[in-house]
Amino acid sequence: METKERKSLPSTLYDQEYFLTACEGYDVFLESEGQHLSRRLKDAFTAAEVTAGMRLLDVGCGRGEIISHCMRLGIEAYGVDYAQVAAQMTREVIEHERHSSGESSRSAGVYLADAKYLPFPDSYFDRVLLFDVVEHLYPWELNQAMIQIRRVLKTEGKLIIHTAPNRWYDAYAYPLVRTFRRMLGQGDNYPKDPRAIVPVNQDVHVNEQDIVSMRRTLKAAGYSGRVWLDSPPQERSENLIMRGLHWIAFRVPPIRWFFEREVFAVGTPQPAKPK
Repeated sequence: METKERKSLPSTLYDQEYFLTACEGYDVFLESEGQHLSRRLKDAFTAAEVTAGMRLLDVGCGRGEIISHCMRLGIEAYGVDYAQVAAQMTREVIEHERHSSGESSRSAGVYLADAKYLPFPDSYFDRVLLFDVVEHLYPWELNQAMIQIRRVLKTEGKLIIHTAPNRWYDAYAYPLVRTFRRMLGQGDNYPKDPRAIVPVNQDVHVNEQDIVSMRRTLKAAGYSGRVWLDSPPQERSENLIMRGLHWIAFRVPPIRWFFEREVFAVGTPQPAKPK
């Protein structure tokens, strides 16, 4: 139930149009028919250090390409999403993978479920993925979801998070970038609100993170771990001065903390404190 203090986004915001035209990686998903991961998902998955024989949960599984990828690697994988469209898309991806491989027994499944109430037993998973979900959950929801994830993780298990954008980039670096690009006559590509670059994000991004808030969030939910920043590759052809500015912005701390676009984290559950 939604209250003034405990708001939630309605699942109906996440329809098929969202997953196929706005949700990160949709272009790679469509082009490869769900067989390949986008650069962002691939980087996040690599951080999970998943190996065959593990049992994995993808929270907010969306279109299902992570589950399909796991099936090809021999990993027992399950997904949950509270959007009915996402659950259906993931089911279709699972069935397609089973049919194309000829191995109907491959362990995979998807549940229509809320991240705050995971339908799995305690200490069940080696890895839990939370890719591009954090920014869609209000702080109270994120804390509850991460506590649920801690419950279903094995003692030595890991939670892997990817979220974007880096809040400090939008708040502090983007206005400088926008001003500079407008001086170069490129202002049409840089709206005042960076969320307007993908307009739907103005409605669904409610909890963007920075490196400090992500560390605090992990600790509050009972995890220790590592948080770091990264950025998508820059494909522009720039002059020497621009390359130098780019190097400073993305290599030199603390400047880079404001220019990096993406936040990654790996958390390990901490033992409950004795009462």
